[in-house]
Amino acid sequence: MADSGASPRHTARLRWTALGVSLVVAGMTAMAFAAVPLYDAFCRVTGFGGETQVADATPTTALSREMTVRFDATTSGGIPWRFKPEQLDQTLAIGESGLAYYRAENTSSKPIVGVATYNVTPAKVGIYFNKIDCFCFTEQRLEPGESMLMPVAYFIDPAIADDVNLDDVSSITLSYTFFEQAS
Repeated sequence: MADSGASPRHTARLRWTALGVSLVVAGMTAMAFAAVPLYDAFCRVTGFGGETQVADATPTTALSREMTVRFDATTSGGIPWRFKPEQLDQTLAIGESGLAYYRAENTSSKPIVGVATYNVTPAKVGIYFNKIDCFCFTEQRLEPGESMLMPVAYFIDPAIADDVNLDDVSSITLSYTFFEQAS
């Protein structure tokens, strides 16, 4: 029998090393695919990065402390829409329900489907800013030249009053950016 030059112990070690490297590569690949959904879930739960919350109903009580909510609108990715808030700001009591409107208009000659991303600033209030209903929850389709008024129903959670890190906050900016949905 010819000597292959490698001892059985050396061959076993090479197999274990190859298996270990393969498992590390597979694990890193899995983590790369899981990173975006995990980060999104983390932001939704913690309000990190100004991610807002979704609620089913408004609180039963409102506080005497008021906040001003400012509204911002932009487009990105070359979407041929005009997009703007119908009001610049609203002042309401913490816990009180607010209703704001944004208007979008398709300035192109073809139907466009858009999707809106959103956040609030300062980012530390994201966990307390709740939306009950929002145009941003679904895609929006506008025909050529069509204009649409889109509502967002929201409130600021009264629990914000218990967070001493937010005692200095008197205004919040709610920002939306519309992107064209890929076909």
